[in-house]
Amino acid sequence: MDYRKFLCDDEAGIGKFKGVFLRACKAKLRAIYQRAAFFPGTLGLFINPFYFARKGLAKHIRELASSITGRTLDVGCGSKPYASLYRSNEYVGLEIDTPQNRSSKNADYFYDGDLFPFANASFDSIVANEVFEHVFNPDQFLSEAVRVLKPGGMVLMTIPFVWDEHEQPYDFARYSSFGIRALLEKQGFEIVEQRKSTDDIRVIFQLLNAYIFKQTVTKNAWFNLFITLILMAPINILGELLFFITPRNADLYLDNIVLAKKSKILHA
Repeated sequence: MDYRKFLCDDEAGIGKFKGVFLRACKAKLRAIYQRAAFFPGTLGLFINPFYFARKGLAKHIRELASSITGRTLDVGCGSKPYASLYRSNEYVGLEIDTPQNRSSKNADYFYDGDLFPFANASFDSIVANEVFEHVFNPDQFLSEAVRVLKPGGMVLMTIPFVWDEHEQPYDFARYSSFGIRALLEKQGFEIVEQRKSTDDIRVIFQLLNAYIFKQTVTKNAWFNLFITLILMAPINILGELLFFITPRNADLYLDNIVLAKKSKILHA
């Protein structure tokens, strides 16, 4: 037996096993981090700069998700973080057609930002999470949503009310609860339920962390995590503690959450 060849083969096998093991560990850690990013629990309290915003969104989307059924269109789908919450039998992601979106987003279709590339009445439900503030022509966007939605179909939208400018220069608007209701009703939608997310003292702490994040963020993920742990996690913890002893304020909140239905009469 050629022992040198045996040892080389053995070392190669061990090296391959280590490589597979490390890749599996990295994938697992990435999944845990992704979960904490959009569904922040105890871990998110320490590693998520947007803990309060994402916690509020996840709570309301989860509670309203049962209304999203059948064939669902996710406009501005990103990584489709909430897809598993809905009762859809087909889930279609749509994004603006840019090289960056094609390389980084989990979309099934891309479009020019004007006309949705689908036939009339081809979806049972639509979701648009943290997208509407990036729409320059809201009436056209909602008109397209009406067109591709079946009569009686549901739309679930989350829209920032208090938040900093982001994804510049494609950040065009903020909407009050009255503004978003008026726009939807103008297009023939019936408001089924409307909520305000994080309407309490935690708004202040979230904005403080958003400020710190923008001042300290780098291209080094490990450094960013370290800064979150030492600077932003204490703010998250303090915000959670004060939440229990301070009153709510329905006039100051992070996000609008709206569940609406396409009228069967006006847009049949």
